[in-house]
Amino acid sequence: MTIRPLLASTIGLLLLTQAVSAATPPAFTATYNVLQGDQPMGQATVTLRAAENGEWIYSKDVKGTGGLAALMGASAKETSRFRWKGDVPEAISYDYQMIAMGKNKQRHLSADWKTNQVTVDDNKGSRTYAAIPGMVERNTAALALGIALRDGKQQIVLPMGVKQGIETQQFKVTGKEIVKVAAGTFNAERIDRTDKAQDFSAWYAPTRYPVPVKLSQHEGGDLTMELVSFQSN
Repeated sequence: MTIRPLLASTIGLLLLTQAVSAATPPAFTATYNVLQGDQPMGQATVTLRAAENGEWIYSKDVKGTGGLAALMGASAKETSRFRWKGDVPEAISYDYQMIAMGKNKQRHLSADWKTNQVTVDDNKGSRTYAAIPGMVERNTAALALGIALRDGKQQIVLPMGVKQGIETQQFKVTGKEIVKVAAGTFNAERIDRTDKAQDFSAWYAPTRYPVPVKLSQHEGGDLTMELVSFQSN
């Protein structure tokens, strides 16, 4: 091989490496304060790490530290295993566990991409439905939105694997707002869910972090997460 083709191949490899690294955020740990209304309720730790076979694990661990959550001994953990499909964290499995007052609520979702089938098991039984390429689940949705915003998208549609089947959820950037949280002050992009639910808002600094600096979720209670720290691992 002559020097010129070798140089061209090297440049091409570097560009490919940059493209892959741009689409895939590095491993990280983020911590959040969790509030219900305006009252401190708990703390959350969110992590992303590489697993084997090109797969990734994204987890969120919430512990009740204040108010009724502390009295109930409440904690919740969500663990997702996924693979990158372009810039989308395509679901492989999702596990949810919530403990409160000695009661244990669990849900497990698994996607078999050889048969294109999703199976969901929880305390009430099991159900199966067809998978859709690029499907995410509720835990990795915030990560998927952050990557989409980093790539400059203003409207985002996510096929979401939920209990009953695939739910098409729509999101839109609705403006920029100054957000003050423990991690700092950000000129953040606000994104809202715009389909019939309209129960989700989040604020991102997408050039800095792939996860929100603030998130508000109305389903299941008026809960807010505010970023305290972010560290690449």
